[in-house]
Amino acid sequence: MEREAVIAAIDVGTSKVVALIAEISTDGGLSIIGKGSPGSSGLKKGVVVNIDQTVASIASALEQAERTSGVRIESAFVAVGGSHIESLNSHGAVAVSGHDKEVSREDEERAIDVARAVSIPSNREILDVITRGYTVDGQEGVKDPVGMSATRLEVDAHIVTGSVSAVQNLAKCVSQAGIRIEQKVPVPLAAAEAVLTDTERDLGVAVVDVGAGTTSIALYMDGWPFHTAVLPVGGNNVTNDLMIGLKTSLQVAEDVKLQHGCADLRSVAPEELITVSVFGDEQGRTIQRSEACDIIEARMRELFEQIGAQVSTAVKGGILPAGIVLTGGGAQLAGVAELGREVLDMPVRVAGPGGVGGLVDNLLTPAFSTSIGLLRLWEREFRQGDPGRYETAPAGGAVGRLRDWVRGLFP
Repeated sequence: MEREAVIAAIDVGTSKVVALIAEISTDGGLSIIGKGSPGSSGLKKGVVVNIDQTVASIASALEQAERTSGVRIESAFVAVGGSHIESLNSHGAVAVSGHDKEVSREDEERAIDVARAVSIPSNREILDVITRGYTVDGQEGVKDPVGMSATRLEVDAHIVTGSVSAVQNLAKCVSQAGIRIEQKVPVPLAAAEAVLTDTERDLGVAVVDVGAGTTSIALYMDGWPFHTAVLPVGGNNVTNDLMIGLKTSLQVAEDVKLQHGCADLRSVAPEELITVSVFGDEQGRTIQRSEACDIIEARMRELFEQIGAQVSTAVKGGILPAGIVLTGGGAQLAGVAELGREVLDMPVRVAGPGGVGGLVDNLLTPAFSTSIGLLRLWEREFRQGDPGRYETAPAGGAVGRLRDWVRGLFP
């Protein structure tokens, strides 16, 4: 199997930083050859709050991935998260310019430029512009207008924006770790690439990535996103509630959540008991498991109500035919899909990523959907674009020594 190119993805999250290196083969496969996922520090709710700590976390993830693969990467697709992410829909229209009145690629690009020329506050920047479909001389639903005879071309676009300062701080951290950002991708769109099916996108679906600090949402209809948002609530909120409710430490609360937690109280027997360490009592105390799960259920119910409010705002009737697809580390909580179906009255499933091979041990879980989605997005752009852009070098050499020196500044 011959290798065409090596690509990389970086997902800088609240609880962990994920760096993945993959190779694109000539037979159409995508295989992961390097991975690193150390715990992160320096971020709060998906936003950088300490530059040095974040750089050190990114450098550690990159070092692990490069050591595993034996490849030194210079650029990557990078996920952008945080509750500062917002979206809007726009429309652009142009007259077809060619003398033969056939839509050209230049006409298409001009229409997109008109659509993206929206007025946004000076403290925000455009992260992504996704075309949702074209209208050619009044004919709607055109996917690719190039070559069609027409006098007027219109485009509907979905525009995702972010806080300038938050995006620049993340970019600064990645740059100081020695990586050039090839493209910034909003977290919910990356996660959607990893877990949604074409049928779900066409029918109408929401992908919900429940992270440690935030929950990212992207709504799709007719194959394309039309609403993107990030809620400032995540798995850490559940842990904090347990810590307060059980009067224990943060680490013990996290262990209780992972080992005994369940968001569906109907599946928890009243007689089930667990032992929890508490402040001021070395031996701890024995409680009903349902006591902990009741705290978890309350917070997750609140989260689903907020998700439902986002759907109701964007969709008439508040119902998506294909329902909700949950992913992210917080989606691995037992009973979460059952609770979601009860609160939202829609289909809800938990999904992890797929479509990749290689070193996938422990990676094909919901916690890694965003990072694998980044790889799949880059693979698609690679096959549609210029392969020469993505040359990479083996580890070592002068470039490697320079990178090692830079990363040595952040032990």
